[in-house]
Formats: sequence, C-alpha cells, structure tokens
Amino acid sequence: MPDVTKTPAASDTVLTSDETVAANVPAVPSTGKPRSLWSDAWQQLRRNPFFVISALLIVLLLVMAIAPTLFTSVDPRSGDLTNHFLSKPEWGHVFSPEWFGYDKQGRSIYARVIYGARASISVGVLVTIAVTVLGGLIGMLAGYYGGWIDSVLSRFTDIFFGIPFFLGAMVILTSFTDRELWVVAGSMAFLGWTQIARVMRGSVITTKQSDYVTAARALGAGTGRILFRHILPNAIAPVIVVATIALGGYIAAEATLSYLGLGLADPTISWGIDISDAKDALRDAPHVMFFPAGMLCLTVLAFIMLGDAVRDALDPKLR
Repeated sequence: MPDVTKTPAASDTVLTSDETVAANVPAVPSTGKPRSLWSDAWQQLRRNPFFVISALLIVLLLVMAIAPTLFTSVDPRSGDLTNHFLSKPEWGHVFSPEWFGYDKQGRSIYARVIYGARASISVGVLVTIAVTVLGGLIGMLAGYYGGWIDSVLSRFTDIFFGIPFFLGAMVILTSFTDRELWVVAGSMAFLGWTQIARVMRGSVITTKQSDYVTAARALGAGTGRILFRHILPNAIAPVIVVATIALGGYIAAEATLSYLGLGLADPTISWGIDISDAKDALRDAPHVMFFPAGMLCLTVLAFIMLGDAVRDALDPKLR
C-alpha cells in the first residue's frame, strides 16, 4: 500500500516548547509616547541627590527672600548699643534675635542674614534674566544668519568680552551716586551677557543643520517660526546650564562689589555690606562675619550644584 503519512510542507512551522509558551503570551501594546529630552532629564534629576538638596536649599532661600517675616519679626535695621557685638551667640535661643549675636551697631545678625537674602538673590535673578535674554538673542541671530551678520555680532561680542567684568562694573558704578538695586543689576548685566551669546551661537549653528529645521524651511515656514518653534527649544539647553551656574556667580559678584563699597549701600540690607562692616571685628568677634559669609557661600554653592545637576541631565554624553 502506498505511504499516506503526511509530510510537513515547507511553509509549516514546527514550534519548540519555549516558542509555544512564548506564542501563547499575549503581546503587550505600547501605550507610552517617546520621551523627550526634557522628560528624560527630569527623570534623571529626580534621582540625583545633589539636585534634590540644592533645589530644597534654593526653595528655602526664595521663601526667605519673599517672606522674611516668616523667619523673624525683628527689624534688621533697629540697633541697640547695649547689645555688644563681643557677646557670643546664644545657641540655645533658636530663631531669636540673639541666636547669631549682634553686630557693631547692636543689630541682630540673624535678622540681617534673613533679610539680606532678598537683595542678593534679587540682583542675581535680575542679572541672569537680563543676560539670558540679551545674550541669547544676539547669539541666536548670529548663529542662524551667519555671514556678515555673524561677523558683526561676533566682533561686537568680542569687544565686551575683552572688558574685565569687575573693573568695568566698578567704573560704571562709580558714576552713580545712588546705587540702588536696579543700578547694580543693570551694570552687571551690561557686561555679563557675552558668555551666553557665545554658547547660544554655537548651539544654534549645530541645531539649524538638523533635518526638522530643513523640513520646516522647505514647507515654507517663516524665519520667526523656525527660530522660536524649532531652533530655540532645541538649542536652549546649554544656555540654561550656563545661566544656572552663572546665577550663583552674580550673587557672589554683587557681594564683592558691596564689600568694596561700590555696590549696594545702606539702608539696603545685603550680605556683602554686612561682611564689609564686620571686617574690623574679625579678630575679636569672628561670628559677626561668619554668618553672612556662610549664608553667601551656601547660596552660591546651591546654585552651582543645581547647574551641575542640570548639565549632567541634559547632556546625554554624561549619563
């Protein structure tokens, strides 16, 4: 009799036991959207302890600057000469006027440290916003258009880049008799935008060569739409990193100018002013300088730590 046993065709598939189990497992549909650079950066920042610590410190400092009465009810300008500055701090009286001791005019150092955050942080934030807007706009135009526009704007940037920051700020501030907060911030912003411009220019030059920018230009998108909808969101990351780190530097610069007597002045309360007033008492009462100087260092360190964490999160090469 003829052999009637069925021979497997070439199209038949013979599954092993593992393949059979795998075939019976239903496929899980992908419901999540591809994450952007900013969402990936946020996920990494949340796991970075330096970011968490620095962010908490900055939030505390901002609350201190906005609402200092939450921390003390003492007038920081009210002095009593019976409160001698040689008296040591009362460590047991937490949040009290005598907690950090008194300065040479009998004013509470604790109250002045709390109120000093407003002027120092305000100057840093105002300068950072100003240099980011001005430097970012100049760098974006130079990087996008190129050619003679890039040459003119780059040489203009080089002129300001060659001016020493502190020397230029001191020359500008000496021409003002009333050095208010906006005067100090304006003089610093006038000289400090060059680094942001260079960073933005390089980032725009790299971004404008991307395929999505070429596609938008081919579809007839205008210059403004290409710059602000396609190039700026993808070129701003390095600028944010530089601006965050620079913010701490501007706070330190304001304190330095105030220490030299060329920045903010009384009746404005600033950590730099208090450090300058305490320099004569450094040998006999070092705590008078320690607390405003320590708060200044802590603030600058917080912003530098935040900038480093943001840089690590936004740069894929550092992950």
